[in-house]
Amino acid sequence: MNDDAQYICDSCGEEIVIPVDLSAGFSQEYVEDCPVCCHANIIRVEIDPTGEVSSWSESE
Repeated sequence: MNDDAQYICDSCGEEIVIPVDLSAGFSQEYVEDCPVCCHANIIRVEIDPTGEVSSWSESE
């Protein structure tokens, strides 16, 4: 399993690498400020049964 993921900030377009907390479950959602532009993003992380991590963001 990969414990890193990335998303594209909805505001500035930067690719942001985030750590994935594998103990938090297979479907995760939280709010995080972009470290580049400080815009709040809703981060969604999905982990499939094989351990493949998918992540994306939406504007808050």
